[in-house]
Amino acid sequence: MLRAELGDGAFLRLLEPRDAEELHDVVMANREHLAPWMPWVAGYSLSAARTFIAATLRQLADDDGMQTVICDERGIAGTVGVHRINWGNRSTSLGYWLAADRQGRGIMTRAARAYVEHAFGPWDLRRISIEAAPENTRSRAVAERLGFREEGLLREAERVGNRMLDHVVYGLLAEEWRAAQDDQASP
Repeated sequence: MLRAELGDGAFLRLLEPRDAEELHDVVMANREHLAPWMPWVAGYSLSAARTFIAATLRQLADDDGMQTVICDERGIAGTVGVHRINWGNRSTSLGYWLAADRQGRGIMTRAARAYVEHAFGPWDLRRISIEAAPENTRSRAVAERLGFREEGLLREAERVGNRMLDHVVYGLLAEEWRAAQDDQASP
């Protein structure tokens, strides 16, 4: 089983069928926190959690990306993963959410960093994008802390409940990431 340490007791690991109830419970406990940004929250159920986990296992088996749970000392805290991989263009997009009571400790930034390093390392991808609603300042801050560049605005890109949300598009290229890592390593 894949496991990546994030520091401070937090880690990433693959989802397993046995995670369905805990994942469901975390989403339901954070429904009000997630609902403004995540369209799937409105109809979320234990069955939806099971379906999601099965889809993540198929995605991994099909070499089309990976989804992981973010865990800490209290259990599942959120998820992070790539939506799918476009191998022809060597690109992907990253998505994530974190329970409200686990925010503010850098967990999501470290989790997203692990994906960026994997995407530009073993997967040898060239581009990663992140999309977030303009008002979703926490999600946007993760992208910005990792060096993603704001590239534009997709108007009415996603329906969440009765609202149409715009999406700010962020992009990061492999050479930009490597240059930033080299700059940080230089004395």
